[in-house]
Amino acid sequence: MKLLQQFVIEYKDAYIKKDVVYENSIEGEIRKVKDLLLDDDFLPSVQLKSILDKFIRRARYPMEVAITGQFSAGKSTFLNALLSRNILPTGITPVTSKVNFINYGEEYKLRITYKSGAEEYYSIDAIADFTDQRKEELEEVKYLTLYAPMDILKDISFVDTPGLNSQSQGDTETTRRVLRDVGGIIWLTLIDNAGKMSEAEVLEEYMQHFKNKSLCVLNQKDKFTNEQIQTTTKYIKNRFNKYFAEVIPISAKQALDSRRHQKNILLESAYEEVTKEFKNKLNENLEVNSLDFFSKDFDEFKNKVNNIQSKDTSLDMKQLEESNINSVLEFIDNTIRPQAKESKEFAIKKDLRNVCDILIKEYETIIGTYDSLIDILKSTQEQIIEAFDNIYKKYSKDLFNIYTSLESIMDKIANETFKNVKRITDYRYQENKGSFLSSKKIEKVEFTSYWIDSDNVYKNLFYDDQTVDKMFKRSIKMLKNNELQTDEAFRAVYRILKSEIHKWQEAYEKIKKHREIASDLEFSNTRHFAAKVYENVLSDYHRTILENISALRKKFAYFNGALSYSYIQTTQATIAHFEQQIQESEELHKKEPTKFNVVHPREDEILTKLKVNFGFEKIEDFLTSKRNYLFKIIKYSKQQYLEINEDRIKFVESKKDIYNNKIKKLYEIKESI
Repeated sequence: MKLLQQFVIEYKDAYIKKDVVYENSIEGEIRKVKDLLLDDDFLPSVQLKSILDKFIRRARYPMEVAITGQFSAGKSTFLNALLSRNILPTGITPVTSKVNFINYGEEYKLRITYKSGAEEYYSIDAIADFTDQRKEELEEVKYLTLYAPMDILKDISFVDTPGLNSQSQGDTETTRRVLRDVGGIIWLTLIDNAGKMSEAEVLEEYMQHFKNKSLCVLNQKDKFTNEQIQTTTKYIKNRFNKYFAEVIPISAKQALDSRRHQKNILLESAYEEVTKEFKNKLNENLEVNSLDFFSKDFDEFKNKVNNIQSKDTSLDMKQLEESNINSVLEFIDNTIRPQAKESKEFAIKKDLRNVCDILIKEYETIIGTYDSLIDILKSTQEQIIEAFDNIYKKYSKDLFNIYTSLESIMDKIANETFKNVKRITDYRYQENKGSFLSSKKIEKVEFTSYWIDSDNVYKNLFYDDQTVDKMFKRSIKMLKNNELQTDEAFRAVYRILKSEIHKWQEAYEKIKKHREIASDLEFSNTRHFAAKVYENVLSDYHRTILENISALRKKFAYFNGALSYSYIQTTQATIAHFEQQIQESEELHKKEPTKFNVVHPREDEILTKLKVNFGFEKIEDFLTSKRNYLFKIIKYSKQQYLEINEDRIKFVESKKDIYNNKIKKLYEIKESI
């Protein structure tokens, strides 16, 4: 019993679909959409899974804040102040030549990403080698990523840009794209430079669409009086109101000096130093059984920690307050962060909908393949029906000509037979009544009878010049030509459709997806359908055409057999018939001369009997009636074609419906986002 229960549990776990509960967040939304789009029904691509995974990483990724401004505004110093470390190089020249992404990492390191896609890792000390605009060899570098184990980077990723007056137009365009995509923008400018015409022109060109997420930071407030700072701040707020949500004056230098001397920063630095030293010495002392080799360093670390903890930080805190850097952090936290979260969610949802649109568009491309095939099947229908009708119109005339030639043969045989009906004198005997005085006598009476000179008929028709034989052979040849031409005409009807579908096949058996995330298998299936279009569509038409050609051949074979029957025997049978009639009429005439005459065959009677013996009624029906054999086969062929065409159109429509249903599901997924 326990074994059975365990089996039931395992079966439920493996085969019964469980309702998935998604968390109420943008990540939960992405996971729900991901599961729907990666359903087996869509035959999803590896690329689609990859981009949906990127959406999840993007949802988890910290908010990005770009630092930008004009040359020598102190961006690197300002960023160092936010990070409480002298990490980024500073100088009097525009050193930031590439976009620098400053992200959280478990340790300090620098990743260089090249335009080729290659990546290299360096010590953080090497950053200056990759950020100087003056170095031409850096042209192949795409961007830099700096990793640092700082708590602020768990929530915010800073983007240090080359600025909007970089020496490189390409770098300026890169900065423009960064400003469009990030959650927040900090425009850094010097107090004494703020509001100048050159800056106003740059703001007008690049910043007019980003007010809600932009902060203007006026640097180097430590060099001016409070009155000057307030006057400049008020002026910038009024003049550049359409570009910035807020204007804050700061001193990046004061902020950096104060923040890097705070106790928590000093303790972190001490911990990093002692940890690094311990790792280095441990590698040199792997064989030891104690930590004595590190005891002196650890004592120095403890002393340093004690000194830091007992340090008077009041001056640092005062300097930090004067720097006004906390106002920037508050703006990021209270204004940019909520908007950035909303903006990121909006952007991700928009991109998810775009993914649905791309997949829909690709399915519409596949549907277009089937639509074009349906158009061919529909558009060629009238042409093919007309082609069948033309077969009847054209080859019915030939059949009539064959009938006429056969009728000429019958006329010739009948005429020759009639010409050889000879008169002969014959006698009958009758009893004379006699007179009163005389007795009855047998009297011989002469009368005219007929006989058919059959030898002469055969000689003139069949033996001397073989005219009839030649006429029959010519008729049979005409019939054979008609058979071959009709056969080819039926094949030509099939080739009308075959040609159009092969043109379609050439266009679509190599069809490829336009977007990387589209399903490879869906397009592979479409190519396979196009490659197998004969089996999928044409074979039924072809089979039916061949069946109808076979039916035609059977009819021709029967007719050919009828014509091949000995016309000499038919003529003999006809002559024998009339000879018998003459003989029988003679006998009757001899018995009752007043009642019966001797038969004299007329030419039309001979012709009629000849046709009967030859089965000419069937021949006439076969060749010249309004519903002759060709009419019947053409009618049946058209009926079959229309039925097959309707069936194949429905079949292709059913293929199309599969993708229409998938598009419907995609629209439902899109609407649910």
